[in-house]
Amino acid sequence: MTEDEILSEFRASEALLEGHFKLSSGRHSAHYLQCARVLMNAERAGSLARALAQTIPREMRAAIDVVVSPAMGGLIIGHEMGRALGKDAIFLERPEGIFELRRGFRLEPGQKVLMVEDVVTTGLSSREAIAAVVREGGEVIAEASLVDRSNGSADLGVPFFPLIAINFPTYAEEDVPDDLAAIELTKPGSRKS
Repeated sequence: MTEDEILSEFRASEALLEGHFKLSSGRHSAHYLQCARVLMNAERAGSLARALAQTIPREMRAAIDVVVSPAMGGLIIGHEMGRALGKDAIFLERPEGIFELRRGFRLEPGQKVLMVEDVVTTGLSSREAIAAVVREGGEVIAEASLVDRSNGSADLGVPFFPLIAINFPTYAEEDVPDDLAAIELTKPGSRKS
């Protein structure tokens, strides 16, 4: 898929929103990508996952044992990546604020993991999810995401393969421009804090 085709899918599904948003990272933005909307159609989700899988070098794809994604945002694309790669897909949850495997999911010691996210902005959630996989005995060999909106600054500690990079500006709370601050704030993400 080309960048224009990918953006067209986001626009067609009303997944590219404009306003004043507080992102899961705590940063503010005039744009929000509601990946759940672009992934709500199973055919589109599968197509995006197949395109995302192709961004990962063949030898790395062959080394993957299991796909892991953080709930909520990474859940659908993680599942579809598992299907695209022919691997099991499991997910992490934060029942007490720290990622962990639940629901009987487990990793075998040294199991090679592909971490899959919907959107990476600062990389904080990804690093927390990667740390959880390590605590569970797995080894994250790469991360893939639908969107990189970090302006290339996210350091995940592993190779990173986004389907598309969208560089909408984000702002720390104290640096929000006046014109953006004048718009009512919306917090559409799944994190409470």
